[in-house]
Amino acid sequence: MNASTAPQPANTQTQYEVTAKDLPLSCPSAAMALWNSHPRVYLPIEQTGWAKCGYCGAEYTLKR
Repeated sequence: MNASTAPQPANTQTQYEVTAKDLPLSCPSAAMALWNSHPRVYLPIEQTGWAKCGYCGAEYTLKR
């Protein structure tokens, strides 16, 4: 597998900046490997511009 197309490890950061193209927002994101992470949950970020995952504590900010 090419390193540039490999999924990034899940939950390696505590803060992420996302854009409208990342919506609907899930943690871990679709670009992350799931084998070593918590179940995928969808986070409501559209109204407030900020969300926090209840599983891993990762914080997401919506870049507008």
